[in-house]
Amino acid sequence: MVREKSMSIRNTSDFVSGLALVAVGGGALFAARDYAMGTAFRMGPGYFPALLGGLLALLGIAISLRALWIDEGNRMGGVAWRPLVLVLGGVLSFSVALGVLGLALASLLALTVSALATHDVRHWEVPVLSLGLSGFSLVVFVYGLGLPIKIWPV
Repeated sequence: MVREKSMSIRNTSDFVSGLALVAVGGGALFAARDYAMGTAFRMGPGYFPALLGGLLALLGIAISLRALWIDEGNRMGGVAWRPLVLVLGGVLSFSVALGVLGLALASLLALTVSALATHDVRHWEVPVLSLGLSGFSLVVFVYGLGLPIKIWPV
C-alpha cells in the first residue's frame, strides 16, 4: 500500500513572508497599471514600479513554494505588537510632522518614537542618530536633489 504525502506547509515563517512579498509586489503592479510603461530604452513612469513589483511577486512565490518542500524548523511565533506599532508610529509621526515641524524635528520625533520599540537602545543614541539622519537627509534631499523640504518649523 502506497501512502501519499499530503502537501503541507513545512516552514510557516518563509511561507507567510513569501505571501507578504507577493502582496507588496502585487500592490506595486496594481499601482503602476495606469502609468505608461514605455520601453527599456525610454522608460515611462510605470516601467520601474511594474518591473520591481513583478520581481518582488515572483520572489515571494518562489519563497512560498520553497516553504512547502523544505523544512528548516522555522515556525511562526507570536506577533511582537510593541515594536510593530511603535516603528510604524515613528514612520507615521514623521510623515505628519514633516510639514509642521520641519525635517530636523520630524526626524528627532520619528527616531524617538521608534526607539521606544526596543529595550536595548541607549538614550544618548537617539539624538546622535537623529542628527546624523537629519544631516544626511538635508544633504541628499534638500541640497542634492533640490526638494523644497522645510528644515525648521519657522
